[in-house]
Amino acid sequence: MTSHFADTPLVTLTDGVLTLPVSLEGKGNSLDSDAVDQAGSALRSLLAGDIDAGAVLLVGLGKNFCNGGNVPGFAAAEDRAEHVRELADRLHAVVRMLDEVTVPVVAAVSGWAAGAGASLAMAADFSIGGPDTRLLAAYPGIGLSPDGGMSWRLPRAVGQSVARAFILGNEPMDGARAYQLGLLTTFVEGDVRDAARALAVRLAAGPRESFAAAKALLRASEDATLSDHLDAERDSIARLAVSADGIEGVNAFVAKRSPEFGRG
Repeated sequence: MTSHFADTPLVTLTDGVLTLPVSLEGKGNSLDSDAVDQAGSALRSLLAGDIDAGAVLLVGLGKNFCNGGNVPGFAAAEDRAEHVRELADRLHAVVRMLDEVTVPVVAAVSGWAAGAGASLAMAADFSIGGPDTRLLAAYPGIGLSPDGGMSWRLPRAVGQSVARAFILGNEPMDGARAYQLGLLTTFVEGDVRDAARALAVRLAAGPRESFAAAKALLRASEDATLSDHLDAERDSIARLAVSADGIEGVNAFVAKRSPEFGRG
């Protein structure tokens, strides 16, 4: 099933996967303001329960995932500071919601992911890259500092030294190296978009309550003590043990069959 939304024509829902483009073919695959706004609208609907999706897929509609902000637009703005601030606010609303959604988020990082594009790739639970993938901080090249959460996520993923070298050095990193260092979660030799789509479809058919609980625990772990977090894990697994998917998963394992989640 494919669903198109009247107010968000760039957004689609197919096989339980909510696909959100972040860049269009024109303007060098830069971050598209309309695409960002439509992504935000769709994510708000997902969080409100108005959209039934089991995974979110971030894609670029051109040959690249996203080449960062529309720099000529920065230059043309009458008030550059206010223009950039507004764009950052709109982007950050999307980044916050990507962190809040309870379903897995997958990014198809084909071609270049620079600046805000790299930040969005890092905002996903799964970032899929390949031989043609190139990551670039980009911000120092135009005299700016990171946005989109890059300076928060990257040190936590790869450590301060690698994060500083990537951002300050501002040199392209190929997909294989990015995967080796942890900037990408998955490296494929085939088509990145196909692989990301296949993963998103598989995840969309998975146990949503399990995914939601795992994401909540991972988020809470950043500020919790081990002792408190062990209590949270105990309470969570006990709650899921009597959920529809928990019952189905355990029963299917005992019966040596594949579980059919989402049927309860």
